[in-house]
Amino acid sequence: MNMDNKKVTVTISALIKKVTVTILLLLSFSCSARIDGVVREGGAAELTLRTALEPRTSALIRSFRGFMGEATDTPVLDGRAISLSMAAAPGVRSVSLVNTGPEAMDGGISITNVGDFLASGGGNRFITFTEGRDASSIVVVLDRNSAPDLIARLSPEVEEYLMALMAPAVTGEPDSRLEYIALISAVYGRPLANEISEARIHASIEFPRPIKTIRGGTSAGRQAEFEVPLLDVLVLEQPLRYEVSW
Repeated sequence: MNMDNKKVTVTISALIKKVTVTILLLLSFSCSARIDGVVREGGAAELTLRTALEPRTSALIRSFRGFMGEATDTPVLDGRAISLSMAAAPGVRSVSLVNTGPEAMDGGISITNVGDFLASGGGNRFITFTEGRDASSIVVVLDRNSAPDLIARLSPEVEEYLMALMAPAVTGEPDSRLEYIALISAVYGRPLANEISEARIHASIEFPRPIKTIRGGTSAGRQAEFEVPLLDVLVLEQPLRYEVSW
């Protein structure tokens, strides 16, 4: 691991910028997240998100707010603000997220077509949707080449926030998972590093027909189940690839 002056400078620079928590942060930082969804014929999809930040993560965000001179007694997650941010993203029809507590929120996300979700203006996609009479499929690929562009399209503020956390997914640093956790432990403390190491993103998605093949998860009938370690998303030491055909 190379904790050089460049990383320290990136950390300090990012911390002095305004921190905005949006949906990508909920799905790619230290939180408990549950996603239930349905993919329909034609590629439309409906997702339900339930998420709550872990205690150390919540405390860290509040300390950042205090550093910026912002109020620290307001909800850490702002369902309304996150809804507005997500609603402007490509491929999204509507978003309705509400706070169920200072560090928790629930709600729904309606997607017009999964193949268009967060696609760039040039047509670059991290989700490939193929539909046919007898066979359809979805392929999701995330790696260190595509992740920074994806994050920047969704929210520049989140990009800055993840830079402050030195996540290799945005910094491009060639750290391994072990190296990254050691870095977080040194800068922010072992408790936060443990939260990141233990966090999982759980997803349960129903497809229009019985699933034929699946990669990166398990299936039964039309239902696919995924459990993604948060650390894998933040570091992307190896590209993440998930496939479902039905």
